[in-house]
Amino acid sequence: MLLVLLGAVRPLALPDEGRYAEISRWMLVSGDWLVPRLNGLPFFHKPPLLHWLQASAMGVLGAYPWVARLVPAAAAGLMLAGLFVATRRLVGEPLARRAALMLALSPGFLLGGQYINHDMLVASWIASAIWCFALAFLLAADDGRPHAGWARAGFACCALGMLSKGLIGVALPGLVLFVWLSLARRWRQVPRLPWLSGLALFAAIAVPWFVLAAQRYPDLWRYMFGAHQFGRYTGGGFNNQHPWWFYIVGLLALLFPWPIFMLFRRPAQADAAHDASKNIAKDTFLLAWVWLLAILLFFSIPRSKLIGYVLPVLPPLALLAAAGWQRAMAGRRHEGRWFAALAALPLLVALVITFGFGPNQRHRLTGDLARELACRAAPGEPIYLEGSGSFPYDLPFIAGLTAPLVVAQHWPATRDGIGDSWEREMLEAGDFEPARAAQLMRAPDALVEAAAQPRRWLVAQSRVKDQAGALIDFTPPPGWRRVVDGDRWDLWQSAPEGPEAAQHERLPGCHDQRGNQRRP
Repeated sequence: MLLVLLGAVRPLALPDEGRYAEISRWMLVSGDWLVPRLNGLPFFHKPPLLHWLQASAMGVLGAYPWVARLVPAAAAGLMLAGLFVATRRLVGEPLARRAALMLALSPGFLLGGQYINHDMLVASWIASAIWCFALAFLLAADDGRPHAGWARAGFACCALGMLSKGLIGVALPGLVLFVWLSLARRWRQVPRLPWLSGLALFAAIAVPWFVLAAQRYPDLWRYMFGAHQFGRYTGGGFNNQHPWWFYIVGLLALLFPWPIFMLFRRPAQADAAHDASKNIAKDTFLLAWVWLLAILLFFSIPRSKLIGYVLPVLPPLALLAAAGWQRAMAGRRHEGRWFAALAALPLLVALVITFGFGPNQRHRLTGDLARELACRAAPGEPIYLEGSGSFPYDLPFIAGLTAPLVVAQHWPATRDGIGDSWEREMLEAGDFEPARAAQLMRAPDALVEAAAQPRRWLVAQSRVKDQAGALIDFTPPPGWRRVVDGDRWDLWQSAPEGPEAAQHERLPGCHDQRGNQRRP
């Protein structure tokens, strides 16, 4: 079902999907696999694992939205597999199968698994790390020594989580395991973990990128870990501020309709066929509750909240819901029919949201204009953006731009009180490469200069804000002529015609209209 949703003709959601798909495409186009870049400038909000994976997929299959969505889909698959494998070993196959079905048939899985951002990827590594360490402790040898193989896998998952989204890839598994080990009284096993080989594996996976990137950009660690992790967690100047109960309601929606069965709290018995002891089953359900509550509390503290942050708690939530189902419904007449009827609800929700997205978001998208630009402009021709409105995150990806946009606006005036916006992203990215930023972040006078040059292009919103904040019709400086009059975005060309570019020199995004295979 997830793959069906992936194949749906859904445009990129803005800003997230447009931003992160384009960063990955640009990594492939530029050949710079060390530095994630947004509009040609270093973008260090997150580490690069998502972009490495998406760029690799695009290199094989082409730069399409559905290709970029293969990465969160694979991450969702990893989360599902981890839930089934771990719970089958710990509490038995019937409960594991039920929990996996509930997770797979939930809006959080079906929608989060096709959404291009870092949330599902880091959630899958966090969940995998917790399961691996839990298996290491619970399937210990007779002398109490944790299973070394599962423990090393846990260290590797923490490293990959850190490469996905930074410190939470380590902090959240550590928080959950710390509380669980304390409540389960298993601290005596901790010194017997394979610390030397585990930490060496963690360092080999996670450390090289942070060291190499910091050598080129010495301020990287302060910016990524300080401003964008501790700062976002403790500060109040970011968007998406919600009340403390936001995630409680959000989790009910993410696993709808299954959480209702958590009201039947007594867990199902372990499957004797797998010889799982009552103590292991008890500690597994204790882990599930600790996992759910610890991460829920952790993310409920800051004022800035996004629903994707709590994706790591979907596996324990599914396990607890499955245990409630087993208690309430197992062996009852028409149990299968009831489950099928309830399973149809999240499928319907996911389909409605997926296929209804495009019409509801059309006013924000630039797809038609981007394809028109791709078929008019040639590689290397400067493309300007009038920057007093929003940023067209999807345009570079759809058009297949081979050079960054030159953004013209009153940049110095936007430094104070800028808020959590695309302007802040550009300004902070420009701090890492000031010389490059000076070329790409220009004053409005740049449009006057460009109008006098042949084959320059200007993308602008039909209506923009003036310096007083009022919406007015956009009028470019003299010398520009409008060649595409869109609903919200217009395309302008500099008046001097210049030599017409050859057909084969069009931008990559033009080929999609002609049915040819598109490459970045």
